[in-house]
Amino acid sequence: MIVDAHAHIMREVHGQTQSGATRSLDCGKISWGTQTLQLMPPSAGKTTFPAEALLANLDWAGVERAVLLQGPFYGDVNALVAEASARWPQRVIGAAYLDPWQAEARAVFEKVIVPGGFRAVKLECSEATGLCGLYAEARLDGADVAWLWPALAQHGLTLTLDLGAVGSRSYQTDAVREIAQQHPTLKIVIAHLGQPNARVEADAALRAQWQAQIDLGRLANVWFDTASLVAYASAHEAYPFPSVERFLRQAVERIGAPRLLWGTDAPGTLIHATYKQYVALGQQHTAFLSPREQALVLGENALAVYG
Repeated sequence: MIVDAHAHIMREVHGQTQSGATRSLDCGKISWGTQTLQLMPPSAGKTTFPAEALLANLDWAGVERAVLLQGPFYGDVNALVAEASARWPQRVIGAAYLDPWQAEARAVFEKVIVPGGFRAVKLECSEATGLCGLYAEARLDGADVAWLWPALAQHGLTLTLDLGAVGSRSYQTDAVREIAQQHPTLKIVIAHLGQPNARVEADAALRAQWQAQIDLGRLANVWFDTASLVAYASAHEAYPFPSVERFLRQAVERIGAPRLLWGTDAPGTLIHATYKQYVALGQQHTAFLSPREQALVLGENALAVYG
């Protein structure tokens, strides 16, 4: 069984980042503040990726299920994700959007997330596209959000975190370690394998920060998804993106295959490869593992973490 542990759906891009609003345009493009970005491969009509489009990709590539994550860049699609989770419960697993620094965050948690059939809550903390860009003082170990961690554990909801670029203000490894240790029943998934890239390979200080974050996987309640690693590869690197396998090997050496969840970050990553190619890459990049370990990374770990 193959499970995509990191995917997105939306009827339109309608989000907000520190660089400005994000809005769907035509032909796979979006506006991002004052700029225009080719988010997805060119296609006719307004830029969209509903659940039906994701399911068609899953079927095309032989993927059994996908975890639907959210963030400020795409915008709040809690209603759409809840609808998809209810309509296709054997195909998609829904994670909720929450801005814990908003004044009404607790009310949203109790009235929307808890009864909404979600399996997780995703906090997109990165500066470029997430909450740390919207809130200059945002800290995961701050007293203003301390209520959230026991609440997630109480309701059996997984916490998924995008901690942004290595060395950035959102890369709050110590805060996550504190949360994980204080709430051992709370499952935590860190997205994008901590965002390794060519700079991490070349810079010893950055590499040490990345390794320290990967080492969180030595805790019993912390995992990493591997989505978007292709997007972080050097601009000079082409298919099949050998750096991805190098980083996966290093992560496995430090924390083992049972701590990793394969994912794509579709649709934004479809600009680099087709969905079917991502499945082939996932199999190729994990071919160094035993068959049992490969099965864990490609699907079984995600089912265990997200239910």
